[in-house]
Amino acid sequence: MNSPRQPVHVLYGGAHLFKSDVIRRMGELARRSVAEHAPDAQTLASACGISPTLAELVYARVTEKLSREPVENLRIDFEDGYGIRSDQEEDAAAHSAAQQLAKGRDEGTLPAFVGIRIKPLAEESRARSLRTLRIVLGELGRLPENFTVTLAKITGLDQVRMCAEVLQEFGVPRMELMIETPQSVVLLPKLIEEARGLLAGAHFGAYDYTASLGIAAPHQDMLHPACDFARNVMQFHLAGTGVQLSDGATNILPIGGREAVHRGWRIHCAHIRHSLESGFYQSWDLHPAQHVSRYAAVYAFFLEGLEASSERLKNFIDRAAQATRVGGVFDDAATGQGLLNYFLRAIDCGAIPESEVVSLTGLSVDELRSASFAKILQGRSTHA
Repeated sequence: MNSPRQPVHVLYGGAHLFKSDVIRRMGELARRSVAEHAPDAQTLASACGISPTLAELVYARVTEKLSREPVENLRIDFEDGYGIRSDQEEDAAAHSAAQQLAKGRDEGTLPAFVGIRIKPLAEESRARSLRTLRIVLGELGRLPENFTVTLAKITGLDQVRMCAEVLQEFGVPRMELMIETPQSVVLLPKLIEEARGLLAGAHFGAYDYTASLGIAAPHQDMLHPACDFARNVMQFHLAGTGVQLSDGATNILPIGGREAVHRGWRIHCAHIRHSLESGFYQSWDLHPAQHVSRYAAVYAFFLEGLEASSERLKNFIDRAAQATRVGGVFDDAATGQGLLNYFLRAIDCGAIPESEVVSLTGLSVDELRSASFAKILQGRSTHA
């Protein structure tokens, strides 16, 4: 069975700043960044390292996405993006976040995926973190669709267990874990068990992780080999579980003059590309101007391989359950499933419009979404 839609990013924003219309405001800021720093397709392509032949198509789809759905996934942050404040201030922020979430839920202004990130459940911040969680969930009542609670800086199994217990108490069906300490990487199989079936995602935190290893600040980077090791361990333990993987953030922001913005976009695109090639189809964004480079990099990634992937998929389906070869590439059922997932992800994020699916794949959107590749092949073979 195919996995549910996975957003391509998660935007983190401080809880003290959250309002129910945040998606509209983020979209306006992202579109303003395009207007000021990438007024035409070739400028954006040059800034993001995209092939000139894809420039017009990527530009059109990025601008359309920023108008239609600038943010796919949002976390209201009570951790690093919020900081340490007085209990009175955080209580007020928790009440406000719940009220604004409820307003956005009722008015339909929230993104497709939304949630909160709480402080760690280590001893020094445990009471504060659980208090914030209970305030938000207690006042919010009915949950928005795809609501998720994210737990940061995990160092022990008891922390995941406590979080899961509170979520079950309030009927929250989804939690995510931040994998940003060596302990959480080592304990990952047991952390899955402690989540009590609620674990929907695991997010890698590159900067906390590299800092915990003693790597000097100038070398703490998404592309550091230590990060690749942690990602590989995450993939190994979570393969086949249905838990969705997310990479971390690019902390060089595209703000300032055009040269600084283009530099931020270029670095961000390089990090996204590395994540995508490594099998991490989601990662963090920290600023609305990063939505520009986010969608540009993701769309270019899918569109670059579109023609070849389309030919491979249609050829394989035409031959039903037989393995096949297109050019120098040999496909069997496993790579067929990979091709199917490629198109599903491309459609979900907006890289490929649904109107083009049949001509590209030979399958309807319903066929793509309703069954595994093996079932599609079985159905085609039965009716051949």
